[in-house]
Amino acid sequence: MASSLYFILPALGGYTLTSLYLLKNPQILHKKKRAAFHCTHISHRGGSGERIESTMEAFTHAVEQGTGMLELDCHLTRDGHVVVSHDENLLRQTGHDVTISSLNLEELPLQKDRLEVTFYAGHYSTGTDRKFTLLEEVFRKFPKMPVNIEIKEDNSLLMEKNSTMPYSFSMRRGLQLLLLYYSGLLPFVPLGESFLQFYLPRIINRTYIPEERLLKNRMVIYLIEKLTMKKSLFKHLASRGIQVHLFVCNEDPDIEAAFEAGATGVMTDYPTLLTDYLHRHRSQD
Repeated sequence: MASSLYFILPALGGYTLTSLYLLKNPQILHKKKRAAFHCTHISHRGGSGERIESTMEAFTHAVEQGTGMLELDCHLTRDGHVVVSHDENLLRQTGHDVTISSLNLEELPLQKDRLEVTFYAGHYSTGTDRKFTLLEEVFRKFPKMPVNIEIKEDNSLLMEKNSTMPYSFSMRRGLQLLLLYYSGLLPFVPLGESFLQFYLPRIINRTYIPEERLLKNRMVIYLIEKLTMKKSLFKHLASRGIQVHLFVCNEDPDIEAAFEAGATGVMTDYPTLLTDYLHRHRSQD
């Protein structure tokens, strides 16, 4: 047993040193991904704090405020149209307890004229546009604007309609990423994803009130923050050309905390707020 330690300990030491070196220098093993765009300013649901979420008015306003990416969710109607909406069931957004998949496009109700901002409890948005928009209409109006699409259902037809785009880590792949990071294997493993998008944990139970009982536990949130907000991990991913977006930051201190953690981009419900923040801090640099 003692003699085997002479081989095991040097091997572990060599592995640890090699892993740490490659974590800081990933270009030795991996060619950096060439991104068609790099976004520091992402508008969540088109900026759902300043206009009714996921409407053409919201997307237009966000673009006018200088956003670098529109984030949205989509579902499939009964007659096969890809509709921009966070929820499949429309009770929260419209007051009608119906699902998008059960309706044809022309049957979709209008959204409420006043909606609570999901990630900013107690705050509401309003707007003149309450109509659900089609994903193709967003592409048509903003042909050069990067769009982050979250497919909210396990629908093979919907996946097929969006199959050629760069993709981000799923929850399962995110857990695998953490396992690779803590085991030291990450620098040796190729990654197909182009984006990592994750909650900024400090917003949970403050600006964002989760429904899950587990996430209401402060110790759980503390552990999540300690395990996930690793600047060395984010720096490694960025060096490999993988953009790191933290969300949803609706106050200046949260935006600052996200960038301090190593985020390459921040997602917000308030595009004007984030634009102002970036302008102020660029002028100070």
